[in-house]
Amino acid sequence: MQTINSILAIFYKECKIAFRIFYDVLTIILFFLLGIFIFVFSVGPNKEIFSQIGVGIIWALLLLSTNLSIKRFYQDDYNDGNIFLLHMSGLSFELIVLIKLIALWFFFQLPFIIVIPIACLILGIGTEDIYLILITFFLGSPVLTSLASISGSMNLLNNKNFAVGSVIIMVLSIPLIIFSTGIINAPPELIKPQLGILGGILLFFLALTPWVSAGCIKIALKYN
Repeated sequence: MQTINSILAIFYKECKIAFRIFYDVLTIILFFLLGIFIFVFSVGPNKEIFSQIGVGIIWALLLLSTNLSIKRFYQDDYNDGNIFLLHMSGLSFELIVLIKLIALWFFFQLPFIIVIPIACLILGIGTEDIYLILITFFLGSPVLTSLASISGSMNLLNNKNFAVGSVIIMVLSIPLIIFSTGIINAPPELIKPQLGILGGILLFFLALTPWVSAGCIKIALKYN
């Protein structure tokens, strides 16, 4: 019972922080929409081009938007010592990471469900493709959150070059981007296999991220 109360307390704390820094979430969404408009203005009103590259634009901007939330994962809790206090309450670092993954996905990724259809309409993407993009988003966005978690935990002892975290996310997200964008133009018989691959990537990162991030947090606390 104490463990459940601690989990709920952490999730409640993350909710309060997310509502307190709502402008950060709004900034990320505005960054995404402005990126869409920049592509539209730079390429021009050519629907054929957008039908070919529109999905790639959306996923590229989702990836770049994820980079804006890296420092929100562990840096603040690490600086004020909260992450150690959470561990002292009886929760393992792996469980703390998993709770923060769920909370930050809910507040920083889930709002894109509303924004992505708007972006698709701006880019002239068809209705059927919008459904596929949303499905791939549900499978891929937790992977992006996991990558941000890994990057944020690796950066805890890095006070000089935060661009390293962005590089980590971009490199590790290459398989996700390939299958998420390729599924739109894939033949009907290949859609389910590619969705299965995306599901496998998701399960892999959900299993790996708590251990990797927890290990990085332990190293950071040890050498702090």
